[in-house]
Amino acid sequence: MPHPTSQIVPCPGPLSRRSFLQLGGLGAVGLGLTDLLELRARGAEPGTSPDDRAVIFVWLPGGPSQLDTYDMKPGAPSEYRGDFRPIRTNVPGIDICELFPRQAKIADRFTLVRSVCHDFADHGGAHKRFMTGRVPATPTEFVNDAPAVTSIVTRMLEPRRRSPLPACVAGVDDGRSHIDVFSLGPAYLGPSQTPFIVAGDPSRAEFRVKDLEVTQAAATRLEDRMHLLSGMDRLRRDLDASGTVGAMDRFNQRALGMLTSATIRDAFDLSREPQAVRDRYGWNAYGQRGLLARRLVEAGCPFVTMVWENPFPGRPIPAGCTYNWDSHAVNCHIFDDSRWRFPVYDQAVSALVEDLYDRGLDRKVLLVVTGEFGRTPRLERNRGTETRVVQPGRDHWPQAMSFLVAGGGMATGQVVGATNATAEHPVERVLSPNDLWATVYRHLGIDYNDSILDLAGRPMPILPFGAPIPELLPSGA
Repeated sequence: MPHPTSQIVPCPGPLSRRSFLQLGGLGAVGLGLTDLLELRARGAEPGTSPDDRAVIFVWLPGGPSQLDTYDMKPGAPSEYRGDFRPIRTNVPGIDICELFPRQAKIADRFTLVRSVCHDFADHGGAHKRFMTGRVPATPTEFVNDAPAVTSIVTRMLEPRRRSPLPACVAGVDDGRSHIDVFSLGPAYLGPSQTPFIVAGDPSRAEFRVKDLEVTQAAATRLEDRMHLLSGMDRLRRDLDASGTVGAMDRFNQRALGMLTSATIRDAFDLSREPQAVRDRYGWNAYGQRGLLARRLVEAGCPFVTMVWENPFPGRPIPAGCTYNWDSHAVNCHIFDDSRWRFPVYDQAVSALVEDLYDRGLDRKVLLVVTGEFGRTPRLERNRGTETRVVQPGRDHWPQAMSFLVAGGGMATGQVVGATNATAEHPVERVLSPNDLWATVYRHLGIDYNDSILDLAGRPMPILPFGAPIPELLPSGA
């Protein structure tokens, strides 16, 4: 049953740095790249090449306020509308926050969805609800009882791909790479169906993707080992009726390709971008992760998740601001935090949208930018944990949220849905996260009405309910 908002578990407030230092690695069991590829190869089946389509999913944990971003209500009472005012965009009738001047100039290249809602007001429950497309068994905590979308995409696309790039890549801050931090767990699909997680701030000079670093000598040893394994496997290949050896052959090829391919290493190497392009995205975690996402989809990765929490990891967070988008009054002064965070976000989002269109990727790539829920329409005022002064903020609010989408061949410069006069709930085109995922699956060529086998061989629905959002489909579809 959906968790009623009347039973909201209060958010504990700001988290210490220590609480962010979760287990590292790929997944809950700390899988390395080699382990991950081996697990995937064991379950892989031969198939056809996938269509040349991709998704960039930008995740804003904590949940941005709909009233202070894309669904502003200037006519509402002051205790609702807040400090900011809307500005006109280059599309008549579409207004957005005054702190988004760059996005205002390119509104004809994106679509705003203002009417998605669900019933889970805790971060854990909302992450699970959003990331899995299912109603979670528990309203709190982050461990999935159903596979995340990234796991389903991996299961459906990985077997038929020839590229050594993983089907799903995720970019996160250092200390945030545990698979359950953002409810990206594979649940009953098993640990092989997890994204390749890249931790660190790509804007820093010392940023490296450690699993891809291999010396020339190590590469030579890998190739020698491959030749040896090939000779040994030849004796038993004809006797293997299960296909396991063939799958391991694919694993060996994928692992070697991932570790020794200059093309794959180049995809993660932002230093190959012109200085002007990096400047355009911004020298911060948001901007450079956005640029990395564009490079990865160009290189053939079909699903890239980039998590935008702290725009400047490793630097002191200004007074009155907080780590991510969780803008309670105890965490931050919501408007001071926005003045710090929004310009960075505005630059990164607008650069990514423009880059996709300017490079002719607007039909291939579907961009989604969203958090797990919205924020309370009525402002709250509480004493800040860090500032020690009474300040404004907004609590969790899953009953209404707004997000941005672009690309995918859709007709852009439009708004989907509407909320009431104070952005409390949708009054037009009520949608759920499942409708977004049905749209994403359709874009990737995955039949969202199909089922998928769990580890016990039982069929499970890819998406238990939901339908593609017509406005987000390719023009003429």
